[in-house]
Amino acid sequence: MKPDSQFAQVISLSDKRLIKDVPAPHLGGAILRDALLDAPFDAAATGFVLACLPDSKDPVMWIQDRMSRRENGRLYGAALRRFGFNGNILRVEVSHPRDVLWAMEEGAACAGLSAVVGEIHGAPEVLSFTATKRLALRAESSGVPLWLLRSGDHGALSAARERWRLRSRPSGANRYNSQAPGAPIWEADLFRARGRAPGVWTATYDTAAQRPADRLSLLPRLGDGTLAADHHPASHATGG
Repeated sequence: MKPDSQFAQVISLSDKRLIKDVPAPHLGGAILRDALLDAPFDAAATGFVLACLPDSKDPVMWIQDRMSRRENGRLYGAALRRFGFNGNILRVEVSHPRDVLWAMEEGAACAGLSAVVGEIHGAPEVLSFTATKRLALRAESSGVPLWLLRSGDHGALSAARERWRLRSRPSGANRYNSQAPGAPIWEADLFRARGRAPGVWTATYDTAAQRPADRLSLLPRLGDGTLAADHHPASHATGG
């Protein structure tokens, strides 16, 4: 590489693979996506999925099994507007994970739904690779996006086209009260995806954004850590 000046060289960051392909799950196609909870009682996955739901007046079907309701709780309708969701939620409560899978597959065949979300706790035997493959194929053939929230599961085999692991980070600053929590911040780890390199992003949600497409922001994390402090004089930069 030829020097760009007598003092230094210019290095393209893209050549060094520091600029990652930023995914846009809220703008992507109709596929099956997994959202895994990193820790019990963490609402990061629920908030992330809500932020990724399509901007549509059509309802969303949200299915929970009994153990998911006990660990994650139920959706609080009044809070949905904070995520820019203006549609309706059709809540379906079942007892067994197999009923969640059946309801998701049936919901994916309904053109009147904008999305289908299913919550399953743990890694039950019915949640097999074959079962997730059926969901993935149904989503792609019907055009209805599917989300599968998996709590208490550390990443069992799945045919989901994208697999996310979510965890909460300290919230942003509250402009009205410095002691109160601000906007939620999540760590979004895309650890498996078809046709896209994995990566870790810091996810934030801005309800004041003009366009719905700009509300969810994913900022890549630098893998090299912080820079060491330089206590030496910068005489080389001035030619001295």
